[in-house]
Amino acid sequence: MVNSMLRETASSVESKKVLIVDDVPQNIDLLKDILKEEYQVQVAKSGKVALSIIERSPPDIILLDMMMPEMSGLEVCHKLKSNPVTQDIPIIFLTAVTDAEHEREAFETGCVDFITKPITPLTTLARVRTHLQLSEKNLHNKHLIKIKTQELDDSLKSAIGMLGEMGHLNDVDTGVHMWRMADYCAILARAVGWDEERVELLRLAAPLHDTGKVGIPDAILKSPNKLNDEEWEIMRQHTVIGYQILIQSEAPLFKLAAEVALGHHEKWDGSGYPKKLAGKAIPESARIVALADVFDALTMERPYKKSWSNKEALEHIRNAKDSHFDPYLVDCFLSIEDDIRQVQEKWGIAN
Repeated sequence: MVNSMLRETASSVESKKVLIVDDVPQNIDLLKDILKEEYQVQVAKSGKVALSIIERSPPDIILLDMMMPEMSGLEVCHKLKSNPVTQDIPIIFLTAVTDAEHEREAFETGCVDFITKPITPLTTLARVRTHLQLSEKNLHNKHLIKIKTQELDDSLKSAIGMLGEMGHLNDVDTGVHMWRMADYCAILARAVGWDEERVELLRLAAPLHDTGKVGIPDAILKSPNKLNDEEWEIMRQHTVIGYQILIQSEAPLFKLAAEVALGHHEKWDGSGYPKKLAGKAIPESARIVALADVFDALTMERPYKKSWSNKEALEHIRNAKDSHFDPYLVDCFLSIEDDIRQVQEKWGIAN
């Protein structure tokens, strides 16, 4: 079994591709002779040719002459390290110059090591073998991190979904509503200039806006009759309850979700609840969720109502400008009808 493993390892090493980049033919010939028994060898006599080869057939490691005409090794290295596709390819510089300034500049540009001229076989093979092994471990670790990150993202989304469902135990179609509404929030936040990181944070925070309904008695949530003043006062407390639940976490996601939970029933003219905030005193995140939530509710069919058309729902939003909704957000929302329809197509809504 050990011999089998050794053969697999040897086979893996032999399949590796080494690109030699040097403008001196004698150096290329020497390096080819050293490496050809163990590796597939590619050669380039200039930086431009090297970049062309790398684009067509990326090597596993590059031996790169620092001093070349037209495009230096440092320039080639910088281009490769600036490109996400090639940034992980290890680069060993070939150089006859070994002063500290050149070394500093080379390492800052992204090389992993040096082979000094005159070139010797044992040193060359040892450096190439070592950095191929390190590169393979690095790529393996990156792959594991990517898998774990995806698992964490999936777990987080599941947890958010469960929390969101908890706040809508007495509703129907909650899962679809939550994530569809979150998509409306995302396109509106993007339209008003939020960066992508904050857009995605809001997409995850928005479904938690009604978390506090878990603390409202069923008799009120399920009441078939119009709520009286006392019952409405209790119902309005879901904003505060949601905030108190979500603010316990220091994570940016839950801080944003708490902000949204507390403020999504505030109105631009100050007639909302729980604090009767007005205008820009209401956090923009809550203003976005308020608009998106109403639009989705209007265009969603429920047991007690038919769905409104986009035209009807947008007209309602327009009429509530300056009263319920931030006028700037209304204008932005009305300007992204194509994006709205794309969200609806994604969720299977014909409108």
